Amino acid sequence: MVRINGENLDVVGNSVAEYLDSAGYDLMRVAVELNGNIVPKAQYADTIFKDGDSVEVVSFVGGG
Repeated sequence: MVRINGENLDVVGNSVAEYLDSAGYDLMRVAVELNGNIVPKAQYADTIFKDGDSVEVVSFVGGG
């Protein structure tokens, strides 16, 4: 299991990009922290979730 934003999900083996796409996130408007480290957007497709990972996904919204 991978803990994402406080929820345990069965996404072990998925890439960050796969998860974000399946969850409906806009890749250009999020930041991802994996086990305390920011994941660069260029590495989303190559970063694979492992059992026990802790992830925070933060979405940015515009406004005025």
